[in-house]
Amino acid sequence: MRLSCAAAPASTISSKNSPIARRNDCRSEPALLGVTLIVSAEQAEALSDALLLYGALSVDIADHDFATANERALYAEPFDEPGAFWLQNRVNALFDDAADVAACVAQACAEAGVAKAQIETGTVEDCDWLQSSREQFRPIKISERLWIVPSWLAADWQAPPPDKFDNAEYSAPIALVLDPGLAFGSGEHPTTQLCLRWLDENLRGGESVLDYGCGSGILAIAALKLGASSAAGIDIDPNAVVASQHNAVQNRVDARFCLPPSEAETAAPVDVVVANILANPLIALAPLLAQSTAAGGKIVLSGILSNHADAVAAAYRPWFNLHAAAQDEGWVCLSGKKC
Repeated sequence: MRLSCAAAPASTISSKNSPIARRNDCRSEPALLGVTLIVSAEQAEALSDALLLYGALSVDIADHDFATANERALYAEPFDEPGAFWLQNRVNALFDDAADVAACVAQACAEAGVAKAQIETGTVEDCDWLQSSREQFRPIKISERLWIVPSWLAADWQAPPPDKFDNAEYSAPIALVLDPGLAFGSGEHPTTQLCLRWLDENLRGGESVLDYGCGSGILAIAALKLGASSAAGIDIDPNAVVASQHNAVQNRVDARFCLPPSEAETAAPVDVVVANILANPLIALAPLLAQSTAAGGKIVLSGILSNHADAVAAAYRPWFNLHAAAQDEGWVCLSGKKC
């Protein structure tokens, strides 16, 4: 339906039967009510803030043209100039069942200066959200032997037969036990998978590894499971360090995780440094990461959009001759050997 909502009082956009009218008549009603407003790029952020101001429990913004010919991917780096949202945006808000949603939407539209918006409404059924979310996730295949397995499946998990079986080259499957949806990374993003594949293809056993910007600790954990003699991770977020330590215990490996500055930064240089961050931080960290890499050691950099790869490579040129080891969905993994 199309509703004029900028200056309209709540009564003009709701009715007795409106799905966004106040719901307090029955305890069996769904716990949450959903409202989606389709607006322009200029209106999306202001409307999002206004909806939160007037009572929305959560708000997210999505591309209205997702999965269509008009879909447009947007990427950004820290410190980049703020860019526009998509041409048409879906501002999705969730409200408590008891909220006067019609009034909230009207006030938010007025606050954000949205005179007209296409509005879609619906209900969010109450359910076992933990079980429902778990049903969406399956083990992720990284390579023929390397898999990411959700913790609740790990006990009974068995890897399927390899696509190509060569007895001489066969290696037993390796499960990285990690929970999907972790705030600090769960291995689903292409940049993480690029690093994991590099480790799988290049570690020979016995290497010392440093994971800078460790997030969930998945790269340090994978390095140990792939034969590294030691692995340490550094992250500026204390919660990431705690999450990494938990994941190391869950995977039964002895990885060390800490905040900077740390012993891991000042200790002897290591054989392999891996950093899956973003281009701008990688450029700033070039001297430190070079210092952390032993002579003849290797560095692996990811989190780099293809159009930023040259700038990152240039920052490391005094110490490394970097090349694009792999690419995936517009992301590049750079690697090289220290001179």
